[in-house]
Amino acid sequence: MKKTIITVVGKDRVGIIAKVCVYLSQNNINILDIAQTIVDGYFNMMMVVDTAGASKNHDMIADELSDIGKELGVQILAQQEDIFNMMHRV
Repeated sequence: MKKTIITVVGKDRVGIIAKVCVYLSQNNINILDIAQTIVDGYFNMMMVVDTAGASKNHDMIADELSDIGKELGVQILAQQEDIFNMMHRV
């Protein structure tokens, strides 16, 4: 298993989850866990996904998700689990 953490933040609108999930499905990326909330019109989602069977490398996935975020008017960040853990260590 090769875990990646995906975060999505921005103004809420229709289709954010759908667009991200369709992309993941099309690239053979399995969603392991997902949490999302909307606070005062702002959307926040965190996903843990398994990219072991992905059809693309991490950099390509991260770039394409970032581009999807730009289309949707939100910020999408994909980080490999070990990098994410190192950045959020206290």
